[in-house]
Amino acid sequence: MVKLKDLLLEKKLRVFDFDDTLAKSNSKVLVTMPDGKKFKINATEFAKRDAELTEKGAKYDFSEFNKVVEGKKGPLADLALKRQDKFGSGDIFVLTARPQQSANSIHKFLKSIGLEIPLENITGLENGTPAAKAMWVLNKASKGYNDFYFADDAIKNVKAVKQVLDLIDVKGDVQQALQSKDLDKLVNEMVERKYGIGSEKVYSISKAKVMGAKSGKTQFMAS
Repeated sequence: MVKLKDLLLEKKLRVFDFDDTLAKSNSKVLVTMPDGKKFKINATEFAKRDAELTEKGAKYDFSEFNKVVEGKKGPLADLALKRQDKFGSGDIFVLTARPQQSANSIHKFLKSIGLEIPLENITGLENGTPAAKAMWVLNKASKGYNDFYFADDAIKNVKAVKQVLDLIDVKGDVQQALQSKDLDKLVNEMVERKYGIGSEKVYSISKAKVMGAKSGKTQFMAS
């Protein structure tokens, strides 16, 4: 049976998170608790703790978070650049937990590394919960987008969007953006499971490949 989605023209959407995905920065959020306690959290912590802190009555100061402080390329910046080189940047979107006021700074940073997406393709949710990103993707699907790629460093966000894409039955692919240290950790755990070597021993990807070659056992690949 031919599905309705197979009869529709492809309308692609390539969605990248900003922090720890397209970029690394030292931008922080100032948090003030109801008891007056103040502290700062980075982008990763904001994504993980937003719901918890909001429930506790936290107030946020995004004045620094609206800027890209000491920005540099993130793990998937080159992937976005390659797509731009091949297909253009019109279908590349940035979806961030930062406020919308950060869009200009994000746009300026991305342009500095060669990624020239339209300013209107940058959305700041001012919300670190997985549901916020999943709902944004669902809204785009309702507007006719039917071919999705979504990348984010937070596994909760990746899983939430994957659930939505599966539910609405459209073409979609999701990816967790991993830093090199995260990838090494993943490889270490795989080595431990396969060869019985403790993950507390640090083995780089190259060392793991050499070990596999010397053992004569089947090699594995982390992706």
